[in-house]
Amino acid sequence: MVRAPATSANLGPGFDAFGLALALYDQVEAGVTGGGLAVEVHGEGEDTAGVGERHLVVTAMRAAFARLGGQPPGLALCCTNAIPHGRGLGSSAAAVVSGILAARALVPDGADRLPDAEVLRLAVDLEGHPDNVAACLAGGLTVAWRPGADEGAARLLRLDVLGSITAVACVAPTAMATHEARAALPASVPHADAAANAARSALLLAALTRDPAMLFDATEDYLHQRYRAAAMPPTADLLARLRRAGVAAVMSGAGPSVLALGLADAQPGLTVVDSIARETGIAWRISPLDVDRQGATLQTAVPGVRP
Repeated sequence: MVRAPATSANLGPGFDAFGLALALYDQVEAGVTGGGLAVEVHGEGEDTAGVGERHLVVTAMRAAFARLGGQPPGLALCCTNAIPHGRGLGSSAAAVVSGILAARALVPDGADRLPDAEVLRLAVDLEGHPDNVAACLAGGLTVAWRPGADEGAARLLRLDVLGSITAVACVAPTAMATHEARAALPASVPHADAAANAARSALLLAALTRDPAMLFDATEDYLHQRYRAAAMPPTADLLARLRRAGVAAVMSGAGPSVLALGLADAQPGLTVVDSIARETGIAWRISPLDVDRQGATLQTAVPGVRP
């Protein structure tokens, strides 16, 4: 069984680079059968059970098996999902990572034939961007990049987040596709905004790993949130309300959920998130979450056959 954490990408200024793993998990149990494909889904995304080969976990498993030498005669998998779909909390990254790691575990020498660096490469190929998959794989705080701008295989750096930092996710009641949120972004931004964003990104790394007193200033974004606001007014409204109250809040990934970061015992800090969210009249689901520090893990050894 593979357990994969939720993730929040960007964290404000770390656009397409930063990711944070959160202690909310999807689990995938998979096995090789004599033929056919059987998919069960429990929890979030139950309606995806009937899509067969188009299920994202299956797609990822097929891609991994292809890299490992071929397809097994049949597959059976059971997905137990807690990560909301289409809310900016990395559900697709968790599905991709789970599928790849499950397939690798089903091949006796899979870890040798598909090492971690190749897992990251394949996951990014399937997901499209490295920020969420990096955090899902490694846990903690990750910085992902490609050498030479968009050329070359993605790489990641994992950093330990201070143990005192916690998060509150304000999960939006309705989903929004990432490609819709990305379509709202301009082709270019002013040089001054890019410079200010670079400073905030550097500050955010320090705030999460050394000095959380800097979190509010460090989570100010100049590259994407303001441009996406018109596409998701409730998200923009909640984000503005939280920041006016001094909460280090950001759009989670491409939205529409919001993530608040801070210290559990700070005042007013994260204790005001629930009341501020209720003032909006929107049915936000408020979920306090710890930082996941392990990343995706194989929970149970799965006996395998070579596909």
